Amino acid sequence: MIYNTRVYLAPMAGVADEVFRKIVSSYGRAIPFTEMISAKAMHYNDKKTAALLPSAEEGRMIVQLFGHEPGILAEAAEKVAPFATEININMGCPMPKIEGNGDGCALMKNPSLAGEIVTAVKKAVSLPVSVKFRMGIESETSPEFAKAMENAGADKIYIHGRTKEQLYSGKANLSAIRRVKESVKIPVVGNGDIFSAIDAENMLKETFVDEIMVGRGCLGNPFLFREIDHYFNTGELLPIATAEERIDVCKRHLLLAMEKKGEVRGILESRKHLAWYLKTIRGAAKIRNALFSSVNPDEVISMIDSLKEG
Repeated sequence: MIYNTRVYLAPMAGVADEVFRKIVSSYGRAIPFTEMISAKAMHYNDKKTAALLPSAEEGRMIVQLFGHEPGILAEAAEKVAPFATEININMGCPMPKIEGNGDGCALMKNPSLAGEIVTAVKKAVSLPVSVKFRMGIESETSPEFAKAMENAGADKIYIHGRTKEQLYSGKANLSAIRRVKESVKIPVVGNGDIFSAIDAENMLKETFVDEIMVGRGCLGNPFLFREIDHYFNTGELLPIATAEERIDVCKRHLLLAMEKKGEVRGILESRKHLAWYLKTIRGAAKIRNALFSSVNPDEVISMIDSLKEG
């Protein structure tokens, strides 16, 4: 079956930066988000936060904001609107430092406040406004929450099929995602456990969502977007990426990070990506400590190149 479905790259904090977005874009037609951006930090004109917005080279994209104060989020939405094609409000981050401040998943405990946020942001900008959340805190409340967000004016919903308490354990609940889809008339995007083209197809078949989002499944594997794209357009499964391709993209990511961020910072911020790219590469375990302790560009690149010889 041919699927005319859009695929999104999830707004993974500390992961889906400009470098990774550029790598991903070279392997398919993924629609990127920015990383999660603090509305309060935008209110205070924090320069590091503003640097998370897309560059002129990237162009406008979906900008994700987090916070819990309607006025602050509306103000932040106005500030980021020139960089955005859509404003997405994070109501699903389960991490304690976010949820503990009343942001992210905490908003699912207060649908009234969440609705006020959506309404305020809708009034502040002329862009589409969407919400990303989970299936609940400890149990499933997402269909009711989705309906409340639709009533508040949300144009689209992104739903991750896990509760806050699950974090990333267990399996994404596709039935819960389907119940969200059945509860609203606006478009719904399904997120959770898409590690292959078949997983992507199953998300569509089992939930009837309009579009899909890929998160952890592409870590160390940007080729996943190529595989999904090819399968959705031809019905044929591509072979998985070779070891040589993984080593090449690892090196390309590192070089791009150093170009964008400077050598030392580029190496430091790339280490988690290098670990993901090289996870299944023969010989990588032997050089791991040296590879992830050096900040010398020539040494790091030489060690990556040496894996081809092994």
